[in-house]
Amino acid sequence: MSAVSYWVYILASRKNGTLYVGVTNNLRVRLGQHRNGHGSEFVRKYLVHRLVHVEEFASPQDAIAREKQIKNWRRAWKIQLIERENQTGWTYSTYFDASAMGPGFRRDDEGQLEGRW
Repeated sequence: MSAVSYWVYILASRKNGTLYVGVTNNLRVRLGQHRNGHGSEFVRKYLVHRLVHVEEFASPQDAIAREKQIKNWRRAWKIQLIERENQTGWTYSTYFDASAMGPGFRRDDEGQLEGRW
């Protein structure tokens, strides 16, 4: 990937709860904004803070196109996307801050984030 990455992400309030699809060029900062109640009235209103899906892109155009695609999907398709990748839990790179991920996340013995949605 290029020096600058663009991210499409899905947040959930809880398992099978409210979903939010977003795009950003700095996932760590954006997750922090969501957790602090800034940047999205929807996220603040529905308490959607748990990161359950993330995709990385090299260009903003590709990321925005993917975000729009996912936003147009039926809810069941979004749930399938999340569950297909997270059948037994998942591990995210140490790039992400566990406190920004929401409840249920911790660092494993190797410093990687793990959690279940």
